[in-house]
Amino acid sequence: MSGSLNVPTQMRPARILGIGGYRPTRVVTNAEIIENIDSSDEWIRTRSGIESRRWASEEETVVAMSLAAAGKALAHAGIQAEQVDCVIVSTVTHLYQTPSAAVEIAHKLGTKHAAAFDVSAACAGFCYGLSLASDMVRAGTARHVMVIGVERLSDLTDKHDRSTAFIFADGAGAAVVGAGDDDAEQGIGPVVWGSDGEHLDHIRQKEEWREALFNDDGPRMPHLTMLGNPVFRWASYEMAKAAQQALDAAGITADQLDLFVPHQANMRITDVMAKQLKLPDTVEIARDIATQGNTSAASIPLALERMLENGQAKSGDLALIIGFGAGLVYAAQVVRIP
Repeated sequence: MSGSLNVPTQMRPARILGIGGYRPTRVVTNAEIIENIDSSDEWIRTRSGIESRRWASEEETVVAMSLAAAGKALAHAGIQAEQVDCVIVSTVTHLYQTPSAAVEIAHKLGTKHAAAFDVSAACAGFCYGLSLASDMVRAGTARHVMVIGVERLSDLTDKHDRSTAFIFADGAGAAVVGAGDDDAEQGIGPVVWGSDGEHLDHIRQKEEWREALFNDDGPRMPHLTMLGNPVFRWASYEMAKAAQQALDAAGITADQLDLFVPHQANMRITDVMAKQLKLPDTVEIARDIATQGNTSAASIPLALERMLENGQAKSGDLALIIGFGAGLVYAAQVVRIP
């Protein structure tokens, strides 16, 4: 007769224990952007809310920025790297097909052979990783999981494309997810996620790598393209529905929230979503995009870190987070601030 397998029988509470971020040192103003496109500072601010953004130097690699953000998250959580059992990195700008950025980061961070893998879910990637980490901790697969969102979107930005040149930026954000006390409240609510592949062309890499490298004009980096108006409509209204579903799944109403931290895609999208959700004035809204730009998978943890630093967020607050981007993919959940 076959024997029985040992499996966890009790789910543990999972929560975010620490948050950290890294912002490249170079600040790129709108004045610099409009040197290459037919636009103006006023037009960029009006259309996106962006005043400036951060672009990485040669030394500020995906791995280097991730390590800096992860180190801050570990310090905030009060744990050591060797206590991390798994590293999940969300990125679309690690330019090696293999091995993953996560494996290199896990090694250089000082983990003890932690499981490690990358996630490709664009601007929803941090929320995807957070959901995976939460499930791992609850099921007992891992005690501590490092979730990192990191991008060097300046590498894939066409500086002469009027529709995208002013949007994208670089940076890294990280969160440590771990088990709370046995009697602690759950700190990460149920995820509401999905994809809408019918709109693949709305945001995408313009050409595959072979086309970019082997063409009559010589090798070049592939660039990102975006259909601005369709993306705006989809993100503003469809994502407000997903955000409401995440509130419902968590058993939370809008007036019980302390923070709203959407992916920092566009200030106008944030405003429309807040209005659709009927958020009260007491809810602090992340507007990190103004001086950081759109950092895709890094934007939510970077925004959370800034809100903690400037006092908009405090330990124990409830935050509704939602990421959405190329695919089109999305994920939302309610989390408790560490």
